[in-house]
Amino acid sequence: MVKIISDSTCDLPPGILEELNITLSPLCISVSGDMEQYRDGVDITPADVFRLSEEENRRCTTSAVNAYDYRRLFEEYAPKYDAVVQICLSGQLSACYGAAIEAAKDFGNVYITDSRSLSAGSGYLVHDAALMAAAGASAREICDMIENDAHYIDTSFVIDRMDYLHRGGRCSGLEVIGARLLGIKPCIEVCGGLMRVGKKYRGKFGTCLSAYVKDRLADRDDIDTKRVFITHSMCAPETVETVRALIAEHAGFERVIETRAGCTVSAHCGPNTLGILFKRKTKVT
Repeated sequence: MVKIISDSTCDLPPGILEELNITLSPLCISVSGDMEQYRDGVDITPADVFRLSEEENRRCTTSAVNAYDYRRLFEEYAPKYDAVVQICLSGQLSACYGAAIEAAKDFGNVYITDSRSLSAGSGYLVHDAALMAAAGASAREICDMIENDAHYIDTSFVIDRMDYLHRGGRCSGLEVIGARLLGIKPCIEVCGGLMRVGKKYRGKFGTCLSAYVKDRLADRDDIDTKRVFITHSMCAPETVETVRALIAEHAGFERVIETRAGCTVSAHCGPNTLGILFKRKTKVT
């Protein structure tokens, strides 16, 4: 039997984690003014991140899982399973992948693989990996699937506010001011393991989301309709339901899964961020 472990950034909902026996390796969140670090989803929640940022003007930053913490996880699970597969967020976005490889050197049955994505883009692959493990697939077969399918995952988000990106050093203060004045809501895409700015929508958040869903899904024949994730950071329920209806209008997915973005994504993107994440039949370029 193969054990699946994923970085906490996979943003899969608790029900799926429990159902498919997926364990998380939490990233760390640092809060300005505090000496200790907090574990994503364990000691701190996205609501905490937004409260600290908005009400107390304290900066929340993220850091990778270190080799020591990975080693502790592997020590716990490697003896209990035939193999352990650790699925990391993109190695080009975080040091997690490198730290996991370093930790795995002490184990003969621990496999490390790079999802080349983040959030539910990684979660999509983690979900498939866990299904394969439950069906009796080997660790090598699971890793081969991830290494192949990582090139087909469509990961993107629309961001309502750019000030959180600015705090994380990912855009300038001038860009934040310009976006606010012009009502620009950028689409952030993941391609080749890296984040890039895609289309820049303009107008109210709901209007931008409608255009975004249409752009991602309408009139396309290269979408794997097995499942789609709606991943968001504390968006209003009516916003999520509107997106759900738009997805049904443009593409007939067998399963639509709503999930909340964890602290890592929330700390970088801020509240009112929403993405639809799915798999293509052709490679993402």
